[in-house]
Amino acid sequence: IQKRWRGYYVRKYIHNYYALKKYREAVSINNEIVRKELQKYTEMKENEEKRKDLEKKEKEKKYQARKMHYLLSTEQTAGIYNSPFRKSPHPMELLLRESKPLSHRRQQIKSPFGCELYNWPTCKRPPTFSTAQPLPTIGRQKPQGPFRDTAEVLQQRYKPLEPTLRVAASINSPLEKAREEMKREEWRNCIHDNEFLPFSSFHKNGKYEPLILTSGKYVQETYGVKQFREVHPKKWVGGK
Repeated sequence: IQKRWRGYYVRKYIHNYYALKKYREAVSINNEIVRKELQKYTEMKENEEKRKDLEKKEKEKKYQARKMHYLLSTEQTAGIYNSPFRKSPHPMELLLRESKPLSHRRQQIKSPFGCELYNWPTCKRPPTFSTAQPLPTIGRQKPQGPFRDTAEVLQQRYKPLEPTLRVAASINSPLEKAREEMKREEWRNCIHDNEFLPFSSFHKNGKYEPLILTSGKYVQETYGVKQFREVHPKKWVGGK
């Protein structure tokens, strides 16, 4: 009896089949409603993004039309968007007709002393320049906290350099230093063996050394030095 009663109680109040069935039906209906709402929200977002893209493209197209307004057709010459071989003009041509050219105007910055400089030539009133008040001095009070004394910090900051032995020692060895010093001394005290004799009178008493052409069999010809005409008596016709 207890077994059957326990089963009846559990099926009716704890694991009720019909209540669970109604709950599942309600959950499925709620899911359908939520799914439809999400679908509508997604479509609305997509339409909004498409509308923003179209507005952005239209705005960019209008800006390009204002920027390229010089391509508009005239009464005498057709533009590149209004070809005579087309039945109707290009949509860009219609947009160029509706848009205005882009203006490039520079903004003039007004000087704060413009009104004062305007009255200078008339000398009606002396120019007055606004002078700002000086800033107050900064108090030299010791800041709160575990900070060291200012004199100690400055002494540590500006203390003399104490290089190590590796930094203080030279890179070159004493032998290389001696060689460099010897080279500099030799270059500084260089003496030439031949005496410098710039005067031409020094060579007057010297003995003349004849050249090979004048001392040998093959001497230099006199043509061009003593005479300027070649003479060949054997070739004369009249025996003169």
